[in-house]
Amino acid sequence: MLTIRRADFADPQLEAFLTAHLVDLEPTSPPESRHALELDALRAPGVRLWTAYDGESLVGTAALAPVDAGHEELKSMRTDPDQRGRGIGARLLDHALDDARSRGVARISLETGSADYFAPARALYRRRGFAECEPFASYIEDVHSTFMTLDLVPGR
Repeated sequence: MLTIRRADFADPQLEAFLTAHLVDLEPTSPPESRHALELDALRAPGVRLWTAYDGESLVGTAALAPVDAGHEELKSMRTDPDQRGRGIGARLLDHALDDARSRGVARISLETGSADYFAPARALYRRRGFAECEPFASYIEDVHSTFMTLDLVPGR
């Protein structure tokens, strides 16, 4: 049974899970092209981090971080590699988008890798309505990055 809840930063599984995320990303692009947040950055004011558990095991994370008024960035989307293909990422993404809508957020953007490793993530985002866009916030054009956005306000 999958449960999604706000992250408990005291949970020792969380630090290990997020560290594994950073390790997974190391071979995918050079350091200047890796934009995953470390644990301390996920504690910043305004950042909302959710965790997915299968029983007592942490199997996924997703976060939203403020960009500017009405605009947030999807961060720290990760499913345990041994659990991929079960819909955990989709459930976490839907949870984050529902949360954003409930708070009146108008737009969600994200940066993900452009390598084949990230193809499943990009496909998930496209299925949820995200479209490729120009770099946003402080990002710059980067061959290793794909930028995507979703307008949460219909007809805007």
